[in-house]
Order: sequence, then C-alpha cells, then structure tokens
Amino acid sequence: MNSILIKNGHVIDPANNIDKKLDIYVEDGKIKEVGENLSKGDTVVDAKGKVVVPGLIDMHCHLREPGQEYKEDIESGSNSAAVGGFTSIACMPNTTPVIDNGSVVNFIKTRPARVNVYPIGAITKGQKGERLSLMAEMKKEGIVAVSEDGDTVANSGIMRNALQYASNFNLPVIAHCEDDTLGSDGIMNEGYLSTILGLKGINKAVEENIIARDILIAENDKQSIHIAHVTTKGGVELIRQAKARGVAVTCETCPQYFSLTEDAVDGFNTYAKMNPPLRTKEDVEAVKIGLKDGTIDAIATDHAPHHINDKNCEMAFANNGMVGFETAFGLGVTNLVNEGHLTLNELIEKMSYTPAAILRLDKGTLGVGKDADITIVDTECKWTVDIEKFVSKAKNSPLDGFKLTGKAAMTIVGGKVVMEDGALV
Repeated sequence: MNSILIKNGHVIDPANNIDKKLDIYVEDGKIKEVGENLSKGDTVVDAKGKVVVPGLIDMHCHLREPGQEYKEDIESGSNSAAVGGFTSIACMPNTTPVIDNGSVVNFIKTRPARVNVYPIGAITKGQKGERLSLMAEMKKEGIVAVSEDGDTVANSGIMRNALQYASNFNLPVIAHCEDDTLGSDGIMNEGYLSTILGLKGINKAVEENIIARDILIAENDKQSIHIAHVTTKGGVELIRQAKARGVAVTCETCPQYFSLTEDAVDGFNTYAKMNPPLRTKEDVEAVKIGLKDGTIDAIATDHAPHHINDKNCEMAFANNGMVGFETAFGLGVTNLVNEGHLTLNELIEKMSYTPAAILRLDKGTLGVGKDADITIVDTECKWTVDIEKFVSKAKNSPLDGFKLTGKAAMTIVGGKVVMEDGALV
C-alpha cells in the first residue's frame, strides 16, 4: 500500500490533546508518525488552511439493507457517509429481516462499503420486545452494540434482563425512549403549532418517561446505558441529574435537534417529520447547553433514508426521518462552533473520539499505530445544501437551500483516500 504524507494541516486530536500544526505520515493503513516537518511519503496531501481530525464516527444510522434497498443500501449509504467525512458508521437493526442473529450480521459485514460499517444488533428477537436476541452469536459475528431503535422495549423486566445480559459480552445498550401508552403515534411535537395545523402531537413525556425508567433500571443494577437521540429539555435534565448521581449513562443527540425546531413542520413539510419529533426553541437551547456542559456526550446523525414516495404523501402516512451524513458536520460548525456553544476541538470529540469510546472501538484518534482513518475538513467552506446533489439514494431532508459553513474536504479510510473535494475516489 502506498504511503501518504499529510502536510501543513492544523491537527486536532482530542484523545491525545493535540491542537496544532503538524504533519501525519501514513503507511500500510496505519498512522506511523505525527510530527513537524516530515518529508517521506509516496503521495503528499497539502492540507494548508484545513484541519486534520480523526475520522468522524456515526454511532447511529440506518442503511436499510437488507430488505429496503430501494431506499438505501450499504454501498450507497457508505458512499454518502464518506462524502460527509465519516470513516466509521454503526447501522441500526430495524432492517428486513431484523438484525437479531449471526447470519444477518455476517451478511452486512460482507457487503461492499466505502467506510467501516459496524452492525448493531436488536435487543429482542424480531424487535418484538418478547425475548432476548442471540447476542452472543451476534457479538461473535461483529456487532458493536444492541438497540431496539425504531421501537422501545416496553416491558421493564425484559429491558432489565437485556442490560444484564448484554454486559456479559461488553455490549453497550442503546435505548430508544418512547412510551407508546402516552401517544407515540403522533405526527409532530405536541403544542400550539400542532393544534393550529390539526396534527396529532407527541408529548415530551413520551420520551422523558422511558429515559427516566431506563436510567433507574441501570442505576438500580449498576449497569451502563446509552440514550439515543435526546431532544427535550426535560430529558437533558434527567440525564444531567443521573450523571451527577454517578449513574453510568451516556447519550447522544442529532444535528437536527440543535438546528431545527417544530416550525420546520409548518406547511405540512413531511421532510421535517421525524421520530422523536423536532421540538421547541426552548428544547433546542437546552440541547445546546447539554452539549456544552458535557451532559450530551455524542452527536449522531440518525441518517434515515426514504424513497420519495414515502415522503411525498399526507403527513399521517409519511415515514419518519431525514438523511444526515452529508450535512452533519456543516450543521455542527454552523450552529455549535460558530455560535460559541462548542469549540472545534469539542465538536470533533463528540463526533469521533466519544462515539468510538461508547461503542468500545479502537478508533477516534490519530495516535501512532492506530488505523489511518482520517478526515480533513474545511471549517471556512461556505456552501448551500442542494438535496438533489446528495450521494445517498435518498433526498429526504428539510435542509434544502440552507447555507452552511464547514465541510469535509477529504476522507481517508485505512490509509486509502475514498473521498476528495466532494467526489468519491
């Protein structure tokens, strides 16, 4: 494998407390040297004016394969991830069939992909919430966590058993928090706007009830738990208090939840219909504060591709979710770094090092000897979102026409350049 020398870039590596101009030498897919004035390398990449960071890691996405390849497949999804600057992505189990056994995990691991793809197994068989999945078998085949994302384990006893059982295999449990008995079948956030539009709302307690339940279960049994896509002020506060008590809880939010409010749904915009729903301005501010004070550990995309027919319909029938790989970094720079909520170093930590740590991956660092998964970003690049230019098969995003700052300029996976200046290599 040819060697690469990345020169003249400003290197940010939160894991090693690096934030300065340095060169990086890559050989045989590994980082061999990080230092000043390096000169060897078959290929020289001039990163002048750009920032060199550990490859971005998305710990929560949907690739739709197997079963819904008309929406997205592993190859197209990984291409989209590469354009967004991601070198590793973890895909959720709500496929057809569900990722609940070793054979489906093996299938995913053998599919062509431009970036590292890590399957997440279901907590229960078929995501039916009745009996635990084959976690040991799936772990052997390569899952990195278990989750019921898209559904909640409604039975508290089964959730308790899941936390205990998963701990035997060092598998994080990622909780999708949604109390179906409180009206999770709504269309948008419950409030004034939902009333005006005549749309059934989703109360914030739908999310917060299960966050509280899962925290208490984990706390009682001294287990760890990871809360997916936190959106509400109350949810952030529940997690903040749990951390203060010493509960082993981590959590994530998504770019849409610190960038958009429920107002995006106005006009019956199905592209802004998602689960959990977009919330109020007060919730958005609480999420930003949670990111700043460390309550919210990571930023994940919840990349949720859909065919146009799944969105081009009445609100009640439209599928939930938006694509997120190609806009995530720009939203982070625009709405967090440039607004002073996070430093660039902190943003990279929440989009690379911390997701790797939660999933127990040996990634998210530019340390010598580590895999050469590297992203070069242009934090000054100003661009306008054009959903028709997305590399993903899907175009479902409410961000069309948004002006963002910050974009991935090059993505390197295992020492191989897979994306340069927005084009797949």
